[in-house]
Amino acid sequence: MARRTILIAGGAGGMGLATALRFAQDGARVVLADLPGARLEEARARVEEAGAEVLALPLDIRSAQACREVVAKASEAGGLDVLVNAAGVWLEGPATEVGEEDWDRVLDVNLKGAFFLISAAIPHLAASRGVIVNIASDAGLVGNNGAAVYCASKGGLVLLSKALALELAPQGVRVNAICPGDVATPMIEYQAATYGDGDPDAYKRRLLGNYPQGENARFIKAEEIAGLIHYLCQPGAAPITGAALSIDFGITAGY
Repeated sequence: MARRTILIAGGAGGMGLATALRFAQDGARVVLADLPGARLEEARARVEEAGAEVLALPLDIRSAQACREVVAKASEAGGLDVLVNAAGVWLEGPATEVGEEDWDRVLDVNLKGAFFLISAAIPHLAASRGVIVNIASDAGLVGNNGAAVYCASKGGLVLLSKALALELAPQGVRVNAICPGDVATPMIEYQAATYGDGDPDAYKRRLLGNYPQGENARFIKAEEIAGLIHYLCQPGAAPITGAALSIDFGITAGY
């Protein structure tokens, strides 16, 4: 992966930053795209400290034009080899309480933005015979009670990945979705604080109670997600395209 360019949307988040740090070990050029602010600058500094050439680009992923501009800037230094869509937001609650703004926010961040980043990146990735990895969710494979909008967005991302894998295969571009269970990132902390009815620890215990490991259940590490993404971008993973790969301690195995 040395000297290749990796664009990570949501690069300042838990899984996005872990992925950036993993690719930094290869000497790749890493482009972090995320909302402007201190978190993006802190992520840039960490990746730079890891020894990578890094570019931090502000991105409102809800805007198709902003997605196009980020891809153009990321590819200016010599093309684009890997696109990782790691941006995401969570929403839960009864469908009767979901407003239009909630729907638009979740679908725009989790699905629309990924599509327009991919659309803009296709010519560059075709030139490099590159790779796209979309971070979906176990909720993109099976229904989660009380999270209909989130499931719709991640289910859409899974099928988007499969359709694009077929469309882009003649150009040598591979597209895969990975479908994590619950990952130890700031998003989990947000979920627990927002939807935990004042007891975030109990909320997290309820999540872990769904896993087949019982008392040994734990959240997935962001670094474990990054390791799978890194593998999917290697030449040895050439046969893997159009896949929706579970990385969830088996939580979806019984469905």
